[in-house]
Amino acid sequence: MRILVLNAGSSSQKTCLYEIQTAEFDAPQPPLWQAKIEWTEAGGARLEIRAGEGPPRHCEVQAVSHQQALNHLILTLETDLDLKSGHHGLDAVGHRVVHGGGEYSEPVLVTPHVKAQLGRLAVFAPLHHHAEIQGMDAVAEQFGDIPQIAVFDTTYHRSLPEEETVYPGPYEWLQHGIRRYGFHGINHQYCAHRAARLLSRDLTNLRLIICHLGSGCSAAAISGGKSVATTMGFTPLEGLMMSTRAGSVDPGILLYLLRELRQTPEQIEAALNHQSGLLGVSGVSSDMREVLAARARGEPRADLAFGIFIRRLAYHVAALVPSLGALDALVFTGGIGENSPEVRAAACERLAFLGVELDAARNAEASADGDLATPNSKVRALMIRAQEDWVIAQACWRMLGETLPSP
Repeated sequence: MRILVLNAGSSSQKTCLYEIQTAEFDAPQPPLWQAKIEWTEAGGARLEIRAGEGPPRHCEVQAVSHQQALNHLILTLETDLDLKSGHHGLDAVGHRVVHGGGEYSEPVLVTPHVKAQLGRLAVFAPLHHHAEIQGMDAVAEQFGDIPQIAVFDTTYHRSLPEEETVYPGPYEWLQHGIRRYGFHGINHQYCAHRAARLLSRDLTNLRLIICHLGSGCSAAAISGGKSVATTMGFTPLEGLMMSTRAGSVDPGILLYLLRELRQTPEQIEAALNHQSGLLGVSGVSSDMREVLAARARGEPRADLAFGIFIRRLAYHVAALVPSLGALDALVFTGGIGENSPEVRAAACERLAFLGVELDAARNAEASADGDLATPNSKVRALMIRAQEDWVIAQACWRMLGETLPSP
């Protein structure tokens, strides 16, 4: 069964094609074909494409919309794999959808009604939903009525206790759907299962804090395989400092901007989503690699941005521990979590009081999933590569009636 997965992030679009025959939840298969779109400051799109085990190909295209760039990508896929028969040789297309709201607690088949609902929910995740809907439109344009399945980042956090989901404002907020939803759930769920496998532990007896650090950042406390607390809330704006998002700020600041500086809601939304975080503080870039390079050159704002990022990460991780009672392992995942030894080292240094002790050599050399803690560390420190696309492909498999082991 061939399943194409579209994973629209806040700064990129990942696409993978899988051929699934048998599968296990935390034993990902390599994709037949994969590609990534990154948006350039000039308004174009930078593409990286890899067919099978071949070398990556790079190109840039001028695209006035997300859908136009995706159309180019799909045409490249068709050419690479010579997909000509039926639905171009595909059985289904899966989409990562960030916000399911209160309506969607499980993956669903995309219909006009579902797309309309997702459009309404776009107000809660504007960096993602519009791109996700454009992806659905691009698939329909190229492949017609092929089954499309939406898989939601909020689903895994449906296990959050009421004390975690209800905000301490007027209780009437809840009637308007204002509550903590949590995000990055697809990867948090995968990492929990993968951590149990790496540690040779029963997931039902494991207490984890998973740090998904990428363009968007969140941490989640996982007890017995269930999410019991997380840093993102009603929208993906809450919690940790991110690439261009502020994370949690004093809501009084927003009132001050409205009243005293006469800023519009649109200006404030743009600032919180696009002009804050690493970019806003450093003045250099939203990319942690470039911030680290500027910090190495002695640029003070880059050093400040890195310091705030680590301080707020450690603060939120520590705040999640009471939800677990104790901590067995700290997990780093996502683009920054997987590829920045500096971030892992600085975070673990601040969290040493919890009993986590990083092995400097293992941390510096880490390239695959594994335990980076010293033998004597009371808390294990894991690096796990995100596999959202694989989990989405499995969800499509299940919806199409195949039998897979339950995660």
